[in-house]
Amino acid sequence: MSRKFKVIFQPAGRRGEIEEGTTILKAAQQLGVDLEALCGDKKVCGKCKVRIEEGYSEKDNLESGMAHITPLEPTAEELKHIKPEDGPGIRLACSCEIHGDLKVFVPERSRAGKQVVRKAAGELTIALDPAVKKYPLTMTPPTLHDMTTGDYERVVKAMEDIYGIKDLKFDFEVLLQLQDALRNGNWTITLTVWQGKEIIKVEAGHVDVCYGLAVDVGTTTCVGYLCDLSTGKVINTESMMNPQVPYGEDVMSRITYAMTNPEGLKTMQNAIITGLNEIINKVCAEVRKDGANPGYAIDDLTIVFNTAMHHIFLGLNPIYIGRSPFIPAVQKSLDIKARDLGLKINQGSFIHVLPIEAGFVGADNVGVLIAREQYFQDDMVLVIDIGTNGELLLGNKDRVCSTSCATGPAFEGAQIKFGMRAAPGAIEKVRIDPITKEPQYKVIGKADWHTHIEGKINAKGICGSAIIDVIAEMFKAGIIDKTGKFVPDAKTNRVRMDAADGKPEYVLAWAEETSINQDVTVTQGDVRALQLAKGALYAGVKLMMQKMGIKNIDRVELAGAFGSHIDREASLCLGLFPDVPIEKVVVVGNAAGDGARMTLLNKSKRIEADERARWVEFVEIATEPTFEKEFMQAMHIPHMKDKFPNLKTMLEEQKAPIASSIKG
Repeated sequence: MSRKFKVIFQPAGRRGEIEEGTTILKAAQQLGVDLEALCGDKKVCGKCKVRIEEGYSEKDNLESGMAHITPLEPTAEELKHIKPEDGPGIRLACSCEIHGDLKVFVPERSRAGKQVVRKAAGELTIALDPAVKKYPLTMTPPTLHDMTTGDYERVVKAMEDIYGIKDLKFDFEVLLQLQDALRNGNWTITLTVWQGKEIIKVEAGHVDVCYGLAVDVGTTTCVGYLCDLSTGKVINTESMMNPQVPYGEDVMSRITYAMTNPEGLKTMQNAIITGLNEIINKVCAEVRKDGANPGYAIDDLTIVFNTAMHHIFLGLNPIYIGRSPFIPAVQKSLDIKARDLGLKINQGSFIHVLPIEAGFVGADNVGVLIAREQYFQDDMVLVIDIGTNGELLLGNKDRVCSTSCATGPAFEGAQIKFGMRAAPGAIEKVRIDPITKEPQYKVIGKADWHTHIEGKINAKGICGSAIIDVIAEMFKAGIIDKTGKFVPDAKTNRVRMDAADGKPEYVLAWAEETSINQDVTVTQGDVRALQLAKGALYAGVKLMMQKMGIKNIDRVELAGAFGSHIDREASLCLGLFPDVPIEKVVVVGNAAGDGARMTLLNKSKRIEADERARWVEFVEIATEPTFEKEFMQAMHIPHMKDKFPNLKTMLEEQKAPIASSIKG
């Protein structure tokens, strides 16, 4: 009997047991990983480049490396395609056989199915007053009478005389360009001024348009919104998987990577800088076509991220936020020159980094806070930004509390047997008939509910929104009970015992319906993984409610890419948050990104962010004595003890048999 080894593909998050001697390409195909292979395994196209990760992954309990594949060294066929610029650890997936556990990273260029990163820009209503503005200036050509006054001094005096801006300073690198710009523009130039203090760009001639970029760096995804600072409109949006994913799926894994690898911090910092420069190039491609660096068009950049991503981006050692008392290196907002970080925008421009609240509640949560503005509202509002790290805001105009919950990557599709990120072929919506127990599902890339059509994109896994759907539907259909256990006699052939571990599973898609030629199932372990994630979230909410002395919530707002695509009824049914009327559960989009855009478009929002980051009350739930009790009770669906009258009424109206088991 042949041996099997654990193989994990990033950033898709797919994993499985693969027989010894299987090529990495075939393993990718078995696990539904979209890997380019245009030549059909003939080793001639060079499109299936992958990177073999070296070292021990504590989180996955897996030792990976070149020693676990054959041949150990690249073959002559491989060397025709592998270039020095590809970096270390690159091999052709079609040429390498598996002989040990492996962690494999699939570069963007090798991915056949592109990740769907759902962080579209919503509409904002905000007064336009950016930190960066352009000022056209026409000078009188100097004469011999002006010999005692330099270009610098003449420009600064003209800015004071014409625009009333006093004491302007030049960025030194911009000063180096001033003489040529004046003369090339026939003594008409356009100055870009930051905060009315510093000239950060000089351009020959009259230039009207001014661009800024708002960036949201999540643990799993990154997105950039290119904005016209003269109109506030979003011109272009680009997104990508966070290139740090190979070094850990969650923040603690990345902190551990920085601690255990001498160059770990620098490696991850370089990865995110490189990734953001890719976003910058792509987002500017349409606005800068003269052959110059596209990013030069960007005059201002604001950025949000969680505390761990913040520290890694800035090159700050994240080790101390990974251990008690979880103290960050800096909490206040920062303004850093783009050139100091290696970001390829206008090099005299500043990167505005929003402030951190506390511990693991980072600048992204501050972005949510200033975007949703609970501190101006009468209603008691709960805002949940669901992702690999769940962040919560609860309050109104009188008081707002915040906390962070280690929900883990289950919501993103990791730790789920057939879990995957949102990409073509991922099941994204699920319905189960409570009588027949038969499912219907929708697949990303197909408009209709599931029907097997040859040549079309068929199911290959389950993304986060469908994980919420399917487990809620399994509960409503009586396939699992309120403890999360499979019901012994569910009266359907779709419930069976997993051959590998002898535990029950539900067949969501039969092999012939999939593109991976195997059944896509939901296992007992999958249900438990989701219960752990949702339990942490609910417990965090309950502890904040106790801290604030409140019994009820008026409204729930679901934020973030994941929060924007989960079904409201399914999330209420599972008990992701306390009971509220379903019409009071609203989806608000990428609120963290909205906050970043607001600070880009209005400099007063930057002051508001600093003030409110210090005003909001941070609750450290992990040290609360009752956390374990609340967490265990929240593991039940929807909850062990809390009443859900709105959910009960909704299920009764749907004539769902499970309604009788819900406490009203």
